[in-house]
Amino acid sequence: MRPDEDFRTWAAQHRPMLVRTATLLTAGDPHTAEDVVQTALTKLYLAWPRLRAADNRTAYARRVLVNAFTDEMRATRRQREHLRPELPDRPVGGGTVGEDTRLVFEALAELPERMRATVVLRYFHDLSVADTARALRCTQGTVKSQTARGLEKLGRRLGPLLHDDDPRPVGASTPAGATTPSVHPVTTLGSLS
Repeated sequence: MRPDEDFRTWAAQHRPMLVRTATLLTAGDPHTAEDVVQTALTKLYLAWPRLRAADNRTAYARRVLVNAFTDEMRATRRQREHLRPELPDRPVGGGTVGEDTRLVFEALAELPERMRATVVLRYFHDLSVADTARALRCTQGTVKSQTARGLEKLGRRLGPLLHDDDPRPVGASTPAGATTPSVHPVTTLGSLS
């Protein structure tokens, strides 16, 4: 298979996952998510000759996606402009989003970018602490602390949505014999796929 065909096949298979991840990273902004994915795919295409023999292209793609997201957020902060003569009556977006999903995106938007990336990689992609640290190029301790803080903030913000009657902090382990709440931020993130 030629390199271009190999890349096209890989990109067609993995693009939906990249878009879902970028949508979570951008807290539900579909336009920015598409920009981030397009930037990541361009960088992956340029690196494809080296990646053809790589064992885990998906892990590399996640790293490139998170880096593209970080770069996009920096650029957006510098040049954020909203040129509208009046406020829209309803949110402007590509499609209808359920109320619960909208609330999750709003809660994710309140997290700093790095914390949001940590929570998304740990719970949407179900990466280990070590794999998340590699993807974000940070220490495992940073991943643990960012995850704990992120889940705590999500738990406070989404408490009514989660119907969490468990008095333990969000993210705390369940004691032996105890039942877990029916809905949890982790479950909520996973359901957005």
